[in-house]
Parts: sequence; structure tokens; C-alpha cells
Amino acid sequence: MKIVEISERLAVAGQPSLVDFKSLAARGFKAIVNDRPDGEEPGQPDSAAERQAATEASLAYSFVPVTGTTITRADVEAFQAALAAAPGPVLAHCKGGTRSLTLHVLGEVLGGRMRAEEVQGFGARFGFDLAGAKAWLDRESARSPQVKGFYEPRSGSVQYVVADPATARCAIIDPVLDFDEKSGATATVSADAILAYVAQQGLTVEWILDTHPHADHFSAAAYLKAKTGAPTAIGAEVVAVQRLWKDFYNWPDFPADASQWDKVFAAGERFRLGSLEASVLFSPGHTLASVSYLIGDAAFVHDTLFMPDSGTARADFPGGSAKALWASIEAILALPDETRLFTGHDYRPGGRAARWESTVGEQKRTNPHIAGQDEASFVALRQARDKTLPMPKLILHALQVNIRGGRLPEPEGNGRRYLKIPLDALPGAVWG
Repeated sequence: MKIVEISERLAVAGQPSLVDFKSLAARGFKAIVNDRPDGEEPGQPDSAAERQAATEASLAYSFVPVTGTTITRADVEAFQAALAAAPGPVLAHCKGGTRSLTLHVLGEVLGGRMRAEEVQGFGARFGFDLAGAKAWLDRESARSPQVKGFYEPRSGSVQYVVADPATARCAIIDPVLDFDEKSGATATVSADAILAYVAQQGLTVEWILDTHPHADHFSAAAYLKAKTGAPTAIGAEVVAVQRLWKDFYNWPDFPADASQWDKVFAAGERFRLGSLEASVLFSPGHTLASVSYLIGDAAFVHDTLFMPDSGTARADFPGGSAKALWASIEAILALPDETRLFTGHDYRPGGRAARWESTVGEQKRTNPHIAGQDEASFVALRQARDKTLPMPKLILHALQVNIRGGRLPEPEGNGRRYLKIPLDALPGAVWG
């Protein structure tokens, strides 16, 4: 294993053996960043084994697995975060070191500490060909829209700011209002981080978009509308979800008419984000109301497809359907292979860093819920999996907020707000 020192803080290398970890600690390294997916070649230690070896050597450990053709901004940000969190010098490795150095230089360029035209010369100084990094930067600068993801770790949710670079207009998609079910406390930390980014980038919020009423977190749509004045929107079938859940909460007078949003999109409806054309795909299955937003070359598919290593979303909520989900996924996969797909959740399988961007082509090739499946096999797979899953811990808390467009219950006479939890409303649900 050849170790190449890039700075006092970072060195890159090829694959270390597990017995190397204690000697790496003895050389002064304090953290390992593994940038190599498991199973690339026979005999390669997997991430779980590396994590154990790192623990035994008192080394911090991060897993940011990438391939050269699938690096995303999320990966770059995860690599930078791992370096920033490390208690001392970091050894980052892949098979030969190129991917690790690529992640580093991409972070330097995106952070304004290096110019794109310096990348290849920088790599050559250390014996690495970084032509792939320069090509990535060229592609990224030409992207339209520009997409920034915000990962919320409590629920594994991903929120998005989607910007038209030509007009500095943006949409916020699926924002989270923070809620701690143990204390009953609410907060706007996640939403305020989005607002800070919008301000820092000089963007104007044109839309606040929900893909569906969520079952695992509160929507911050109402809060962000109050802060920005931007209209809120959702798919027209939200009324079916409202009708279903108003009965769960025994709200006979609740207006199940989607009036809680400023705009209700019909399936196939077109709209604009700045100078970009956008459209709405009806994507039921996870819920009766789910939609995907296609903006430029990017589709925001939320709970349909997850990252390829995580499969697909569940379809067992009230009103859900695995058969409908398969049809929705087929419609998404009919988009051009290069279409960027942005998912709404990531649960970090194997302890890897959070990821949320893939492509249609990547999903077709590598998602085990898609590749080699047909409708019958998918439905059987999805239904068997769903039978093992407990309900989201916030489903009964969240739906009463989210079918109201993210509005909390009105204060009662004592000035305090209360949630209503129906008992035995979901018979047969797995306990967990």
C-alpha cells in the first residue's frame, strides 16, 4: 500500500489490509475514510470489517463509497464532513487512491479553495490523473437546475433547494419541520438552514412543493410560506388522502378539498421554475397522492425509488398499493437514462454516508428491486418486505399536520397545541 501525503491533514492510498490499521494509527493517523464500495473484487475487506479494525486501532471511521461515474455532490459533501470531523490526520483510500483524491479536489473547488483549471495539475503533482474530476466539474457547472440537498438524520429525509441558474429562482421541495416526539418540542432548525442557504446564494423562492403528505416528519411548508411569501403546492389527489385520514382523526368538519395549499397540480400539468419548464408526474403507490416533479433534467421522486442499494419505498400505508407503485416506477424509468433522480429518504445501508442522487440508467442497472423484475415479482417482493416493517413512529403525529399543509393544530384555551392520537387505528401493523 503506497501512501501519498496530500497535506498535513490528508493522505490517500490504495486498499489497506486489516492488519495495516494499527500501524496506520502508530504513524499518526487518527481517522480512516473508505471510499470504496464493498465487493469490488475478491478478497477485498468489506466496510464492516474495516470499521471493526479501525475501532480496534482507536481510529475514527467513515464510509463514503463511490464509483468514478456516480460521484454526486452528496458524496463530496460527505467526504468533506468526514475530514472536518476527524480528530487528526486522515487516510482516505479506495482501490488506488484516485477516487479519494477526486472527492478531495471536488470539495476544494466547490468550496472556492481551488479553481477548476488547477485540478489536473494538482493531481499530476502527486502522480494521479484527475481528468475525471475536471470532467465532473464541467458537467456540474452546466447542470440546470442546480440542486442542493439537505439531509435530516432523525427521519432520514432529504429536502431540496432546486434553482434555475439563469434567473436565481428556486423551489423548496419537501421541507421538514423538526419535531421531537419524546418532549413534544417543535423547532425550525432544518427549515432555517434552507432559508440561510437561499439567502447566501441570492435566490428567490418561487415555489414550496410537497410530493405527498408525509408519514415520518412534519412538513415545514406553512412555516416557509410565512417566511418567504412563496406559494405552496401539491398533487391534486391529496384530497383522497385527506378524506381517508379525516376519518382516522374523527374530524367530520375538516375541509378535505386541498384548500390548505395555494396550488393543486393535476397529473401531467406543466409549470415553470424561473426559465425552466417543469411538469408533474402522478406517482401513486406509496400513498394515494404521491407525485414526482420533473424540473429540467432532474426528477424529484421522493418515496418511489430509493438509492439503488436501498431498493424502493414501502406501499403498505392506508391507500398504498405495490401494483400502483410499480406502474409509477415504470413511468419514471421511461425518462431518458441520463435524467437525474433525487430521492426523498436515505437510510444509510451499511453505515455509509447519506446519498440521494442517482440516474434512470443507474437505477435500471443496479437497483435489485428493478433489474430483472416484472410487475408480479416486484409486487411479491414489495408485499413480503412490507409485512416485516413497523409503521413509522410519527405516522399518527405527522399526518394530522401534513394533511393541513404543515399547519400545527390551533392553540387551545390555555395557549398550548395538542396532537390527537387515535388508538387501534392501524390494525395488523407490525409492532416495533
